[in-house]
Amino acid sequence: MASDPKTHVFEEVAKHNQTKDCWLVIHGKVYDVTPFMEDHPGGDEVLLAATGKDASNDFEDVGHSDTAKEMMEKYYIGEIDASTVPLKRRYIPPQTVAYNPNKSGEFMIKILQFLVPLMILGLAVAVRYWTKTE
Repeated sequence: MASDPKTHVFEEVAKHNQTKDCWLVIHGKVYDVTPFMEDHPGGDEVLLAATGKDASNDFEDVGHSDTAKEMMEKYYIGEIDASTVPLKRRYIPPQTVAYNPNKSGEFMIKILQFLVPLMILGLAVAVRYWTKTE
């Protein structure tokens, strides 16, 4: 990584959206991934689709390996000025939802209310089929 990172504005980064000139914003950092376009396992289309926005969600959704995350360092060219990233293009970290056992219990009751009558009907059909006399 650069010792004195440059701060880029979003408008400048968004212009780098071609196969021969591709920059991405991931977690507040700017990466020039142009040299990696041909080698990216998902293809260059995946990288091009992540230009012009904060690609943090895209990056996290894929579940990159630690090796892939370490590899990013060689493409790092600076930081993004967060105030220049349009709101609807900013990375919004997922919110953790607290476990609510009451909600889970309600869901299970609804499933059982649906499945038990079906199981009883299936059992009745099976008994009738096997006990049928000709």
